[in-house]
Amino acid sequence: MSIQGRRGIRVALPYLLPSLLGALLFAILPIIISLLLSVTNWSGMSRIRLTDGFLKFVAEHFVGLENTKAILADSEFWRALSHNLYFVVLYLPLMLVLSMICALIINAPNRGANVYRVVYYLPVLTSWVAGSLIWKWLLSPVYGPINNFLAIIGIEGPLWLQSEVWAMPSIVLASIWKDMGFYAMILLGGLKSINTEYYEAARIDGASKAQMFARITLPLLSSVLFYVSMLSMINAFQLFPQVMVMTKDGNAGPNGATMVMVERIYKYAFRYGKMGYAAAYSWILFVIIMAFTYIQKRGEKRWVNYDV
Repeated sequence: MSIQGRRGIRVALPYLLPSLLGALLFAILPIIISLLLSVTNWSGMSRIRLTDGFLKFVAEHFVGLENTKAILADSEFWRALSHNLYFVVLYLPLMLVLSMICALIINAPNRGANVYRVVYYLPVLTSWVAGSLIWKWLLSPVYGPINNFLAIIGIEGPLWLQSEVWAMPSIVLASIWKDMGFYAMILLGGLKSINTEYYEAARIDGASKAQMFARITLPLLSSVLFYVSMLSMINAFQLFPQVMVMTKDGNAGPNGATMVMVERIYKYAFRYGKMGYAAAYSWILFVIIMAFTYIQKRGEKRWVNYDV
């Protein structure tokens, strides 16, 4: 490294140190500790004596890969994973389509654009607890406005969160309402970065709005769409607060219909006193998310265009 480069690092280090320490204490260190806990049978109830050495504690409770083997052999894990995948299949395409529609509405030259931005982004600012309680009320089969409206037009509304069939779609509906504004703002940034000369040239050639959207907007927005799809997929696998608040007493819905991975991790860690088991569960979830992210990255070159 050159002298100038080393001098630059020395100058920047005092400014970077607070952020580096924060990342070490609140991100890197917990990751390492959770990995070590995943190979133990620690219940989470006994105290860890740091004076005796953390590695000594791990050695005393060491069980190796027994937690991982037990999880993969349990049908409950595969059921929770199937529910997560079902959520992703419903959530991801709807999120992309509706976020795109919102971004196009906000990007359109009209007087209400700024108002639309605020309205669409308000759910993002709302806490998940408050938002989930609102949707729990809206979807109530007894006094919920949605079923009352359906009754007015002669349709008998489903039981929603109390139905094994409709519980997960209800969670998807609330999740899209909560996250749509966030992804719409990202897509809006992508729309703003497209050179308007492309549209002017296409308009002169007689292209319709649908043709301009298909031949100009989508190709030039593909990199942003890829980022949004990856981000929303990772977010979908971490489904948790809406399940805990919207389902009855946080019991994963009727007959476990909304049982998902993070919900299981929480239950095993803080209700069943199996902290090591829960840590192993979280690392399995990490591997699954990384696998799906890798699959998405493999398909990136086929449809993502970075030429603007």
